[in-house]
Amino acid sequence: MHLLIRLIVNAIVFYLIATYVPGFSIHSFGTALIAAVVFGIVNAIIRPILLLISLPITIITLGLFTIIINALMFWLTVVLVPGFTVSGFVPVLEGAIIMMVVSLLLSHLFHSERRAV
Repeated sequence: MHLLIRLIVNAIVFYLIATYVPGFSIHSFGTALIAAVVFGIVNAIIRPILLLISLPITIITLGLFTIIINALMFWLTVVLVPGFTVSGFVPVLEGAIIMMVVSLLLSHLFHSERRAV
């Protein structure tokens, strides 16, 4: 159930990012839903590998390089999903930061929900 809620919330956030952040374009909410699925797969498979490879630079930058990795995962999602376009790295970085905050809030919400049960 949590996975479905997270998927729907991520699709809504993708759609809102494309609506309000300049430089993004998304065809429809269905495209946002596909982007949410692709984003989940990319984050589950590719992100851990990149985090491991970039561990030394992440340590040197005190974890700030993780934001760049998140932006790369966001950009990869944009590249893989037809109907979802972006113009430039700055909008990708802004979108990745927004997705990072939403993911943090969702994780906190689900974690506190599990603790209460």
